[in-house]
Amino acid sequence: QVQLVESGGGLVQAGGSLKLSCVVSTRGISAIAMGWFRQAPGKQREFVARITSSGTINYTDSVKGRFTISRDNAKNTVYLQMNSLRPDDTAVYYCAVGFPPNSWGQGTQVTVSS
Repeated sequence: QVQLVESGGGLVQAGGSLKLSCVVSTRGISAIAMGWFRQAPGKQREFVARITSSGTINYTDSVKGRFTISRDNAKNTVYLQMNSLRPDDTAVYYCAVGFPPNSWGQGTQVTVSS
């Protein structure tokens, strides 16, 4: 079974930046769509960004221009660079394999203070 381990979350002030990382236990992530999702307290998990095997990238509207998804296939790692963070970005962020996702990481907490 594929294992995903996220890191890089934390507490940051509004306007700040964080970079999330997701290490995938399987090789060959270049052939797999990878994505980031988030879940805020009391809300459903929502799509944030994805990068397909062909390199196509999609973002949810609320993060366009602020977040950047990327991948390093040699390191089996997917990243989410988050800039200009806002309090409404506060959530647990999850890495996922496949689209729709078939494997999830344990999540990393991102808290943005106003």
